[in-house]
Amino acid sequence: MPIKSIVTFIHDHARDQHVLATAAALADANGAHLTAVCLGIDPTNPGAYYAGANAIVLESSLGRAQEEAVATQKAVEAQLGVWTIPWETMVITSQIGALSIAVGERAQMADLIVLPKPYGKDRGAEDVVITEAALFRTRVPVLVVPEGQNGAFEPMSVVVAWNQGPEALAAVRGAMPFLQAAEVVDLAIIDPPQHGADRSDPGGLLATMLSRYNVRGNVTILSKTMPRVSDVLMRHCGDKSAQLLVMGAYGHSRLLEAVLGGTTRNLLEETKIPVLMAH
Repeated sequence: MPIKSIVTFIHDHARDQHVLATAAALADANGAHLTAVCLGIDPTNPGAYYAGANAIVLESSLGRAQEEAVATQKAVEAQLGVWTIPWETMVITSQIGALSIAVGERAQMADLIVLPKPYGKDRGAEDVVITEAALFRTRVPVLVVPEGQNGAFEPMSVVVAWNQGPEALAAVRGAMPFLQAAEVVDLAIIDPPQHGADRSDPGGLLATMLSRYNVRGNVTILSKTMPRVSDVLMRHCGDKSAQLLVMGAYGHSRLLEAVLGGTTRNLLEETKIPVLMAH
Protein backbone atom coordinates (compact mmCIF):
# COMPACT_ATOMS: atom_id res chain seq x y z
CA MET A 1 0.00 0.00 0.00
CA PRO A 2 1.50 3.38 -0.96
CA ILE A 3 2.17 5.97 1.72
CA LYS A 4 -0.06 8.97 1.00
CA SER A 5 -1.00 10.16 4.47
CA ILE A 6 1.49 10.60 7.31
CA VAL A 7 0.76 11.79 10.83
CA THR A 8 3.07 12.68 13.68
CA PHE A 9 2.45 13.90 17.22
CA ILE A 10 4.64 16.64 18.69
CA HIS A 11 4.45 17.94 22.24
CA ASP A 12 8.04 19.11 22.68
CA HIS A 13 9.27 20.62 19.43
CA ALA A 14 12.78 21.43 20.64
CA ARG A 15 13.31 17.77 21.51
CA ASP A 16 11.52 16.21 18.53
CA GLN A 17 12.62 18.30 15.56
CA HIS A 18 14.29 15.18 14.12
CA VAL A 19 10.95 13.37 14.09
CA LEU A 20 9.24 16.20 12.24
CA ALA A 21 12.11 16.45 9.75
CA THR A 22 11.95 12.71 9.04
CA ALA A 23 8.17 12.80 8.63
CA ALA A 24 8.46 15.73 6.22
CA ALA A 25 11.18 14.00 4.20
CA LEU A 26 9.05 10.86 3.95
CA ALA A 27 6.08 12.91 2.79
CA ASP A 28 8.26 14.57 0.18
CA ALA A 29 9.68 11.26 -1.08
CA ASN A 30 6.27 9.59 -1.30
CA GLY A 31 4.13 12.48 -2.50
CA ALA A 32 2.21 12.25 0.78
CA HIS A 33 0.29 14.67 2.96
CA LEU A 34 1.70 15.35 6.43
CA THR A 35 -0.40 16.14 9.48
CA ALA A 36 1.48 17.36 12.54
CA VAL A 37 -0.67 17.12 15.66
CA CYS A 38 0.58 19.57 18.28
CA LEU A 39 -0.27 18.29 21.74
CA GLY A 40 -0.90 20.13 24.94
CA ILE A 41 -0.91 17.56 27.73
CA ASP A 42 -2.35 18.14 31.17
CA PRO A 43 -0.58 15.65 33.48
CA THR A 44 -2.83 16.28 36.49
CA ASN A 45 -5.36 13.89 37.96
CA PRO A 46 -8.33 15.91 39.24
CA GLY A 47 -9.38 13.05 41.52
CA ALA A 48 -6.28 13.66 43.61
CA TYR A 49 -7.50 17.09 44.76
CA TYR A 50 -10.18 17.93 47.28
CA ALA A 51 -13.52 18.58 45.63
CA GLY A 52 -13.60 22.35 46.02
CA ALA A 53 -10.30 22.77 44.21
CA ASN A 54 -11.04 20.56 41.22
CA ALA A 55 -12.55 23.14 38.92
CA ILE A 56 -9.84 25.71 39.66
CA VAL A 57 -6.97 23.28 39.24
CA LEU A 58 -8.48 21.77 36.10
CA GLU A 59 -9.01 25.13 34.42
CA SER A 60 -5.49 26.29 35.27
CA SER A 61 -3.72 23.12 34.14
CA LEU A 62 -5.72 22.83 30.92
CA GLY A 63 -4.98 26.49 30.22
CA ARG A 64 -1.25 25.89 30.52
CA ALA A 65 -1.52 22.83 28.29
CA GLN A 66 -3.36 24.88 25.64
CA GLU A 67 -0.67 27.58 25.72
CA GLU A 68 2.04 24.94 25.31
CA ALA A 69 0.21 23.37 22.37
CA VAL A 70 -0.16 26.71 20.59
CA ALA A 71 3.53 27.49 21.14
CA THR A 72 4.42 24.06 19.75
CA GLN A 73 2.21 24.69 16.73
CA LYS A 74 4.04 27.93 15.93
CA ALA A 75 7.43 26.18 16.12
CA VAL A 76 6.20 23.27 13.99
CA GLU A 77 4.78 25.59 11.34
CA ALA A 78 8.06 27.49 11.19
CA GLN A 79 9.98 24.24 10.59
CA LEU A 80 7.52 22.96 7.98
CA GLY A 81 7.38 26.30 6.21
CA VAL A 82 10.49 25.50 4.17
CA TRP A 83 8.90 22.38 2.66
CA THR A 84 6.80 22.33 -0.50
CA ILE A 85 4.86 19.25 0.60
CA PRO A 86 1.14 19.46 1.47
CA TRP A 87 0.98 19.76 5.25
CA GLU A 88 -1.25 20.92 8.05
CA THR A 89 -1.07 21.34 11.80
CA MET A 90 -3.74 20.91 14.42
CA VAL A 91 -3.86 21.51 18.15
CA ILE A 92 -5.19 19.01 20.67
CA THR A 93 -5.28 19.61 24.40
CA SER A 94 -5.90 16.57 26.55
CA GLN A 95 -5.50 15.24 30.05
CA ILE A 96 -3.06 12.37 30.06
CA GLY A 97 -5.81 9.95 31.01
CA ALA A 98 -7.68 10.67 27.77
CA LEU A 99 -4.59 11.06 25.58
CA SER A 100 -4.67 7.57 24.07
CA ILE A 101 -8.21 8.10 22.78
CA ALA A 102 -7.25 11.39 21.14
CA VAL A 103 -4.18 9.85 19.50
CA GLY A 104 -6.13 6.86 18.22
CA GLU A 105 -8.85 9.03 16.70
CA ARG A 106 -6.41 11.30 14.88
CA ALA A 107 -4.08 8.55 13.64
CA GLN A 108 -6.40 5.80 12.45
CA MET A 109 -6.84 7.13 8.89
CA ALA A 110 -3.11 7.57 8.21
CA ASP A 111 -0.87 5.24 6.19
CA LEU A 112 2.09 5.81 8.51
CA ILE A 113 2.61 7.25 12.00
CA VAL A 114 6.02 8.74 12.78
CA LEU A 115 7.04 9.02 16.44
CA PRO A 116 10.14 9.43 18.63
CA LYS A 117 11.51 6.72 20.88
CA PRO A 118 9.23 6.63 23.94
CA TYR A 119 12.01 5.73 26.36
CA GLY A 120 15.22 7.48 27.27
CA LYS A 121 16.51 10.75 28.63
CA ASP A 122 13.85 13.46 28.93
CA ARG A 123 11.07 11.04 27.99
CA GLY A 124 8.00 10.71 30.13
CA ALA A 125 4.80 8.76 30.60
CA GLU A 126 3.10 10.75 27.86
CA ASP A 127 5.57 9.42 25.26
CA VAL A 128 4.71 5.84 26.19
CA VAL A 129 0.98 6.60 26.10
CA ILE A 130 1.27 8.10 22.60
CA THR A 131 3.27 5.16 21.27
CA GLU A 132 0.98 2.53 22.77
CA ALA A 133 -2.11 4.33 21.46
CA ALA A 134 -0.62 4.54 17.98
CA LEU A 135 0.19 0.83 18.03
CA PHE A 136 -2.83 -0.66 19.76
CA ARG A 137 -5.67 1.75 18.95
CA THR A 138 -5.00 1.77 15.20
CA ARG A 139 -4.00 -0.71 12.52
CA VAL A 140 -1.49 1.77 11.15
CA PRO A 141 2.26 1.00 10.97
CA VAL A 142 4.37 3.10 13.31
CA LEU A 143 7.88 4.30 12.47
CA VAL A 144 9.87 5.03 15.63
CA VAL A 145 12.71 7.44 14.94
CA PRO A 146 15.70 7.59 17.32
CA GLU A 147 17.80 10.67 17.91
CA GLY A 148 20.38 11.13 15.18
CA GLN A 149 17.98 10.27 12.36
CA ASN A 150 17.17 13.60 10.81
CA GLY A 151 15.71 14.27 7.38
CA ALA A 152 15.95 11.98 4.35
CA PHE A 153 15.10 8.38 5.19
CA GLU A 154 15.82 5.87 2.44
CA PRO A 155 16.98 2.62 4.09
CA MET A 156 18.98 0.46 1.71
CA SER A 157 19.53 -2.36 4.21
CA VAL A 158 16.47 -3.66 6.11
CA VAL A 159 16.15 -6.44 8.68
CA VAL A 160 12.74 -8.07 9.16
CA ALA A 161 12.25 -9.86 12.50
CA TRP A 162 10.07 -12.78 11.40
CA ASN A 163 8.28 -15.20 13.73
CA GLN A 164 5.27 -16.18 11.58
CA GLY A 165 2.97 -14.12 13.81
CA PRO A 166 0.16 -11.87 12.52
CA GLU A 167 1.82 -8.82 14.07
CA ALA A 168 5.05 -9.43 12.17
CA LEU A 169 3.11 -9.96 8.94
CA ALA A 170 1.22 -6.70 9.50
CA ALA A 171 4.56 -4.94 9.93
CA VAL A 172 5.87 -6.46 6.70
CA ARG A 173 2.82 -5.27 4.79
CA GLY A 174 3.14 -1.81 6.30
CA ALA A 175 6.82 -1.66 5.41
CA MET A 176 6.34 -2.76 1.80
CA PRO A 177 7.30 0.61 0.22
CA PHE A 178 10.59 0.51 2.16
CA LEU A 179 11.23 -3.14 1.35
CA GLN A 180 10.67 -2.56 -2.37
CA ALA A 181 13.14 0.33 -2.39
CA ALA A 182 15.83 -1.43 -0.33
CA GLU A 183 18.89 -3.10 -1.82
CA VAL A 184 19.13 -5.75 0.93
CA VAL A 185 16.21 -7.29 2.86
CA ASP A 186 17.22 -9.80 5.52
CA LEU A 187 14.53 -12.05 7.02
CA ALA A 188 15.86 -12.83 10.49
CA ILE A 189 14.37 -15.85 12.26
CA ILE A 190 15.43 -16.68 15.80
CA ASP A 191 15.22 -20.38 16.71
CA PRO A 192 12.46 -21.29 14.21
CA PRO A 193 9.75 -23.57 15.64
CA GLN A 194 10.15 -27.27 14.94
CA HIS A 195 6.49 -27.70 14.05
CA GLY A 196 5.74 -24.51 12.11
CA ALA A 197 3.95 -24.35 8.75
CA ASP A 198 7.28 -23.83 6.96
CA ARG A 199 9.47 -25.92 9.30
CA SER A 200 11.26 -27.53 6.35
CA ASP A 201 11.99 -24.12 4.83
CA PRO A 202 11.92 -21.44 7.55
CA GLY A 203 10.93 -18.09 6.11
CA GLY A 204 10.21 -19.63 2.73
CA LEU A 205 6.53 -18.67 2.65
CA LEU A 206 7.35 -15.04 3.48
CA ALA A 207 10.18 -14.92 0.93
CA THR A 208 7.81 -16.24 -1.73
CA MET A 209 5.19 -13.63 -0.86
CA LEU A 210 7.77 -10.84 -0.99
CA SER A 211 9.12 -12.02 -4.34
CA ARG A 212 5.71 -11.29 -5.86
CA TYR A 213 6.23 -7.67 -4.85
CA ASN A 214 9.70 -7.67 -6.42
CA VAL A 215 11.37 -7.90 -3.01
CA ARG A 216 14.18 -10.42 -2.69
CA GLY A 217 14.35 -11.51 0.92
CA ASN A 218 17.38 -13.42 2.17
CA VAL A 219 16.63 -15.71 5.12
CA THR A 220 19.01 -15.77 8.09
CA ILE A 221 18.52 -18.30 10.91
CA LEU A 222 19.74 -17.01 14.27
CA SER A 223 20.24 -18.80 17.57
CA LYS A 224 19.16 -17.18 20.81
CA THR A 225 22.69 -16.96 22.14
CA MET A 226 21.94 -13.93 24.29
CA PRO A 227 19.48 -13.64 27.19
CA ARG A 228 17.06 -11.34 25.35
CA VAL A 229 15.61 -11.59 21.85
CA SER A 230 16.05 -7.83 21.49
CA ASP A 231 19.81 -8.19 22.05
CA VAL A 232 20.06 -10.83 19.33
CA LEU A 233 18.14 -8.62 16.89
CA MET A 234 20.17 -5.51 17.68
CA ARG A 235 23.43 -7.41 17.20
CA HIS A 236 22.19 -8.81 13.89
CA CYS A 237 21.14 -5.34 12.71
CA GLY A 238 24.66 -4.17 13.45
CA ASP A 239 26.17 -7.10 11.56
CA LYS A 240 24.01 -6.29 8.54
CA SER A 241 24.55 -2.50 8.80
CA ALA A 242 20.76 -2.28 8.81
CA GLN A 243 19.14 1.13 8.53
CA LEU A 244 15.65 -0.11 9.42
CA LEU A 245 14.22 -2.90 11.56
CA VAL A 246 10.73 -4.19 10.77
CA MET A 247 8.93 -6.15 13.48
CA GLY A 248 5.59 -6.90 15.05
CA ALA A 249 4.57 -4.94 18.15
CA TYR A 250 3.59 -7.04 21.13
CA GLY A 251 1.85 -6.15 24.35
CA HIS A 252 -1.11 -6.92 26.54
CA SER A 253 -4.05 -5.16 28.15
CA ARG A 254 -4.01 -4.03 31.76
CA LEU A 255 -7.49 -2.80 32.68
CA LEU A 256 -8.00 -1.89 29.01
CA GLU A 257 -4.68 -0.03 28.88
CA ALA A 258 -2.05 -1.23 26.43
CA VAL A 259 1.28 -2.29 27.90
CA LEU A 260 4.24 -2.94 25.62
CA GLY A 261 5.70 -6.44 25.91
CA GLY A 262 9.29 -7.21 26.89
CA THR A 263 10.93 -7.56 23.46
CA THR A 264 9.07 -4.55 22.04
CA ARG A 265 9.94 -2.37 25.03
CA ASN A 266 13.58 -3.46 25.09
CA LEU A 267 14.03 -2.65 21.41
CA LEU A 268 12.42 0.75 21.80
CA GLU A 269 14.72 1.50 24.70
CA GLU A 270 17.92 0.45 22.97
CA THR A 271 17.55 0.87 19.22
CA LYS A 272 19.91 3.19 17.38
CA ILE A 273 18.11 2.76 14.06
CA PRO A 274 14.49 3.43 13.06
CA VAL A 275 12.03 0.65 13.83
CA LEU A 276 8.80 0.09 11.89
CA MET A 277 6.22 -1.79 13.92
CA ALA A 278 2.61 -2.87 13.54
CA HIS A 279 0.14 -4.77 15.69
